[in-house]
Amino acid sequence: MIIDSARAAAGHLFSAPFRAVLFKSLGLSILVLMGLWFGLTRLFDWMALPLLEGLFTGAPAWGEWVGFFTAILAGLAVAAGLALLIAPVTALIAGLFIDDVAERVEQIDFPQDAPGRAMPIVQGAWLSIKFFGVVILGNLLALALLLIPGVNIVAFFVVNAYLLSREFFEFAAMRFRPEAEAKALRRKHAATVFTAGLVIAGFLAVPLLNLLTPLFAAAMMVHLHKRISARERLSSR
Repeated sequence: MIIDSARAAAGHLFSAPFRAVLFKSLGLSILVLMGLWFGLTRLFDWMALPLLEGLFTGAPAWGEWVGFFTAILAGLAVAAGLALLIAPVTALIAGLFIDDVAERVEQIDFPQDAPGRAMPIVQGAWLSIKFFGVVILGNLLALALLLIPGVNIVAFFVVNAYLLSREFFEFAAMRFRPEAEAKALRRKHAATVFTAGLVIAGFLAVPLLNLLTPLFAAAMMVHLHKRISARERLSSR
């Protein structure tokens, strides 16, 4: 079930029906990340650079290396900040298009089923903000756990798997069910949904490919919800 859902989602990402959504989401994500790169660089130059230069003042033997060390430190700090922001930024932007993703998946792979309901604009905007908050908080927690040897990588996968699987599965389910029912279904199949989240977290861990994580996650969870719903119908007979 999970492997089939992941395979189907991956197959859609670069397909013709998905290209418009892919280019819009990817283009906006890159523009925002570029803006953040310049913003973080300027912020570092304004706040941290004077402090670092002050630390090296009066140390003749180190004076000629101040610029070199400062540039390296600035690059590392900005890169770390940007790496932390990639997931939430892409989640926020892709949240604007995930109804389009879900609709295309439903039309192509489940044409015999009734289509899901697109979320109202206000609810969709709130969902995008919620994705942003959930992902950034999860990654902050995972970043804090990086200080604990043997836990860091596991923490990254567990935290992101739980948060992303929960949010994206409930999104897919709410196209067909009331919110309370969607949450109850996710809790009932928590192990399956979480395992699917590990696949999404693995996707998130791949540089550059992680920019497409929200689109992949949305497509995968549409498939997973359809499969779980079909199983529920069979078991209720």
